[in-house]
Amino acid sequence: MPPVAPMLAKSVKDIPAGAMSYEPKWDGFRSVVFRDGAEVEIGSRNERPMTRYFPEVVDALLASLPDRCVVDGEIVIPAADGKRLDFEALLQRIHPAASRVRLLAGQTPASFVAFDLLALGDVDYTGQPFEQRRAVLEQALADAVPPVYVTPTTQDRATAVQWFSQFEGAGLDGVVAKPLAGTYQPDKRVMFKIKHERTADCVVAGYRLHKSGSDAIGSLLLGLYDAAGNLASVGVVGAFPMALRRQLFTEVQPLVTSFEGHPWNWGGTPAPGLGGPPAQAGSGAGGAGDSAPAAPRARHPREAEGSRWNAGKDLSFVPLRPERVVEVRYEHMEGTRFRHTAQWIRWRPDRDPRSCGFDQLDEPVHYNLAEVLTAGRPA
Repeated sequence: MPPVAPMLAKSVKDIPAGAMSYEPKWDGFRSVVFRDGAEVEIGSRNERPMTRYFPEVVDALLASLPDRCVVDGEIVIPAADGKRLDFEALLQRIHPAASRVRLLAGQTPASFVAFDLLALGDVDYTGQPFEQRRAVLEQALADAVPPVYVTPTTQDRATAVQWFSQFEGAGLDGVVAKPLAGTYQPDKRVMFKIKHERTADCVVAGYRLHKSGSDAIGSLLLGLYDAAGNLASVGVVGAFPMALRRQLFTEVQPLVTSFEGHPWNWGGTPAPGLGGPPAQAGSGAGGAGDSAPAAPRARHPREAEGSRWNAGKDLSFVPLRPERVVEVRYEHMEGTRFRHTAQWIRWRPDRDPRSCGFDQLDEPVHYNLAEVLTAGRPA
């Protein structure tokens, strides 16, 4: 019975060898699905109900899942062209208004990718090895139809290495390795995840205070210059040790400025050379005169000074003159922003802020999402 905490994975740098099953790491909402006849409940990573946000997924699960089962998987949304995942569209699906939920269910329908089985009928499979759970999952979902899929797996590490690079082009997040003999252990990190990791040199253009007080940095706001010379907000770097938070606070105080003339004061007139509202910025995309398709509009942090996830959370920031460069570690981009919080590496005093553009970012080779989704269908 719900709720059940999903089994978790711990991060490792390399794909482990041994008696493992490897599968793509999907970039969506982790979901444990419970079906009992006409009833379907979808539980989130934090054991909260998500059923109301995805009515089209409920209908699809009723059409494809066995009558009584508990299945672990991921809710994802393919982009409009069907070639890669669209996490931004998935975020928009968590909306309080039922009318908006119905509208988005039609405009950006989601899919469910199954990758583990907890129960089928009266049988509890959580104590069984993954190898057996996977075999029963394939049998149970042999007749599943899109948008319900079974994730592809392989026991060949060389294939997993290939997937790690290849599937990123479809918007996937890396590779997960599961011990073949491992049982299903809710809320325990007994799997392994290997995620993409890259570095970038970014301009620091603001900061937010840490919750501990007014003398420590919570996060530094990062920017990259687009082809038109505008400084686009690409995310934040955080998760510092407390000593470094206080050190950084002292270091950036000489850079504190007002919003007047700051590149992210886009309600006003930017100072010459600092950039205004961003053009269609992307990973190396050109300006409005280029013939390439327009990339998503780059956002700026002042658009998010109130959090849609927590109405009481203050996301306002202190502006800094964009004169310092920091090297950060990131996993991948979602449109024009880092998908997750970047990780601090070091200051780069040798870099000119104006040289920090989108063109430095690695772009994965494109790969068709449909080929990944259908690869897990039993022959």
